[in-house]
Amino acid sequence: MRVFGLTGNIGSGKSTVAAMLREAGIPVLDADRISKEVTAPGGRAYDVVVREFGRGIVRNDGSIDRVRLGEIVFADPQLRSKLEAITHPAILEAMKEAIAGIEREGHRAAVVEATLIHESGRKGLFEAVISVTCDRETAIARLAARGGMSRNHAEARLRAQMDAGRKAGASDYVIDNSGDLESTRRQVVALAGALLGKGVT
Repeated sequence: MRVFGLTGNIGSGKSTVAAMLREAGIPVLDADRISKEVTAPGGRAYDVVVREFGRGIVRNDGSIDRVRLGEIVFADPQLRSKLEAITHPAILEAMKEAIAGIEREGHRAAVVEATLIHESGRKGLFEAVISVTCDRETAIARLAARGGMSRNHAEARLRAQMDAGRKAGASDYVIDNSGDLESTRRQVVALAGALLGKGVT
């Protein structure tokens, strides 16, 4: 089975493209969802994350306050690296198990949606990587609209990530999600055909 990566910075519209790929018949694994599972109470990385970052990140129900944890690690690159060193191996293990399940179902291709494919040196895990891009102002507007994030916080999150242009340049395919949904859909439908039938060119 062919496995592709789907990446893009926060606010780029990765989830929109992922949904379109699913509609086109390609299963998509969400690395962020897997990350939430491995850091949930009882998850593979939960105890280590709480031990390293303290009880201050734990809600009353025992779950990790991901907003609070995000504020901590995005303010300090060393702490972000520490969190990634804890969670990435657990996420990778869970992802491999999920991909094996998709293959057993008989699918010809699968896509893994993950923000940090290039930053974490994971490009080699995939046959090819797809990058979703949009202009900076559109990304900031999307972040403000969906989560009530302040402009300063949105800009800080974007600064903390690899430059979108570099990320696109390091990828094999690029989907420009700056325009309307129909424009994005046309690009995704064409890409899905390539992933399922024509091979990587």
